[in-house]
Amino acid sequence: MHLLSISDLTADEIRELIEQAGAMKGQRCLSLLAGCSMALLFERPSLRTRVSFEVAMRQLGGHSMYLSPEEIGLGHREAVADVGAVLSRYVHGMVARVRSQAILQLLAENTSVPIINGLSDEEHPCQALSDLLTISEKKGRLEGLVVAYVGDGNNVAHSLLLAGALTGMEVRLACPRPYRPLQSVVDMARDFSTESGGCVIETEDPHEAVAGADVVYTDVWYSMGHEEERDVRLRVLAPYQVNSGLLAGAKDDVVVMHCLPAHRGEEITDEVVDGPRSVVLDQAENRLHMQKAILAKLLV
Repeated sequence: MHLLSISDLTADEIRELIEQAGAMKGQRCLSLLAGCSMALLFERPSLRTRVSFEVAMRQLGGHSMYLSPEEIGLGHREAVADVGAVLSRYVHGMVARVRSQAILQLLAENTSVPIINGLSDEEHPCQALSDLLTISEKKGRLEGLVVAYVGDGNNVAHSLLLAGALTGMEVRLACPRPYRPLQSVVDMARDFSTESGGCVIETEDPHEAVAGADVVYTDVWYSMGHEEERDVRLRVLAPYQVNSGLLAGAKDDVVVMHCLPAHRGEEITDEVVDGPRSVVLDQAENRLHMQKAILAKLLV
């Protein structure tokens, strides 16, 4: 089994991962993956994804190795298919943090071991699963909660949307028209919501999205690959900043989420990201525990 997209999982599998990750929070030394090796193929740099997977693998008794872009050169120095085929002879699984979802798919088609999406241009499933773990811990449930995502409809938004829809949440997306999520992802999420009893709402008004929300989520407005669009994005997305004024419309016990790194003063203000409603450090910690649950599911 691969984890290339949230859509690779069922609602029950997501709940099982959340339960397992919660149980593993107090277990720092396990031997579930003793003798196992994992390759980290990273075309893009990372703090949380790399460290959480390396520590998770160590805590499960296994070993990981980081392979930089210069060492691999996916599709440049060596064909993606050849990389996948060769590495599957050496390791028990791979985490790929790549520029394109197509590269993930090509790796998966040419390997005999599980591939985990550590981030692509379309999705960030490990982040969304960790986020649902955090929401479940803070709110005691997922079904029926209102999650408002405000800002750029990017890969994080895609995975959060799919995960929320699968688990019966009302997911509201407030994104300006040029930066809406992919329509194919929205359509898939709506299909999931029909089955789960959840709901997907799109709007260009951040205040409408946040009204009465249990969770408010944002992410950077420009990231790796979009630096040249910085000035345009800052102008278009300025009304979508998560600040105290926007949060005034949410529930009194709203929690604020951001997957980090944050561009303080742009998509979120210091007073919010450092404030009592923020759970961003809990999110970051939960990456470790969710990675352990994912590795246990795919590699054991």
